[in-house]
Amino acid sequence: MTAIGALRVAPKLILAVAFAIALIAGTARAQDSFPNRPIKLLVGFAAGGGTDVAARIMAQQMSKILGQTILVENRTGASGLIAAQDVAKADPDGYTLLMGSQTTCAVAPALYHKVTVDPVKDFSGVALTGASPLALVVNPASAAHSVADVIAMAKTNTGKINFGTGGVGTTPHMTAELFQYDAGIRMIHVAYRGEAGAINDLLAGQIPLMFANLSAVMGNIKAGTLRGIAVTGAARSPSVPDIPTVAETLPGFESETWFGIVAPAGTPHDIRAKLNAAARAALDREDTRQRYVELGMTARASSPEELDAYIKSEIVKWSKVIKEANVQTLD
Repeated sequence: MTAIGALRVAPKLILAVAFAIALIAGTARAQDSFPNRPIKLLVGFAAGGGTDVAARIMAQQMSKILGQTILVENRTGASGLIAAQDVAKADPDGYTLLMGSQTTCAVAPALYHKVTVDPVKDFSGVALTGASPLALVVNPASAAHSVADVIAMAKTNTGKINFGTGGVGTTPHMTAELFQYDAGIRMIHVAYRGEAGAINDLLAGQIPLMFANLSAVMGNIKAGTLRGIAVTGAARSPSVPDIPTVAETLPGFESETWFGIVAPAGTPHDIRAKLNAAARAALDREDTRQRYVELGMTARASSPEELDAYIKSEIVKWSKVIKEANVQTLD
């Protein structure tokens, strides 16, 4: 290249470099000032269910810490996958998040044939926030007072006893499938559009029993409007220590719901780190922990990387349950 040619090219090169530097600097400033507007935290289930309760607790506390409002938005359908798809397609800027659970991140993608969400590829972890055992609950008018009673009733009335859940693929559904497999019984699944609807019908006596997130039925158990038969954790819950575990009748049985915040894949690490710090600070607050205990939940924090690894392990675990319990997949 001649000296004159070099001189002609140089201004273009200088402009390109200057533009790149400005773009990088602008991105850095945007990340440094994050968040400078409200954040949306999507929930794939109806208000009142366990995932929704967990999201609202975290949103309230993290809003105070970040100095920006976190708005909880319920977008129901397909076991949480409608909300998951919306988040996966959102701009990876930290302003659209999902309160995920093993239902949405580990179970539902394996159940729906037409699902377009791959939790490992489409999401980046922000923070694990907590876990909740489930409770086997019945209407107080039920003759069942123990896990053995439920099993005996189901064996006497094979395929005639209904159980409700917040939808196909939800943790209560998968827990019930695992329970039937381990107990050698068969009941009829009635799927609702959200856990709250199933609980309402159980209260009204429209269905006889269900596995529900303990956080969603704690108030009913304490008020006596529902009877707690058993909890699904490996040990009894400190929130309801008088209620036995399913494992005391079916050794080795264990299931729980976990909740964790995820962002669209590609969300900058600095932004996820800032959100993670806010989540950890929220979980360290005594009032947050007390609220969790009141609802039968346990605060459980993690790094973004730890949540990513946990989601991968949960996909393996629940895929095995789906196969062994012969759970039917859906279109």
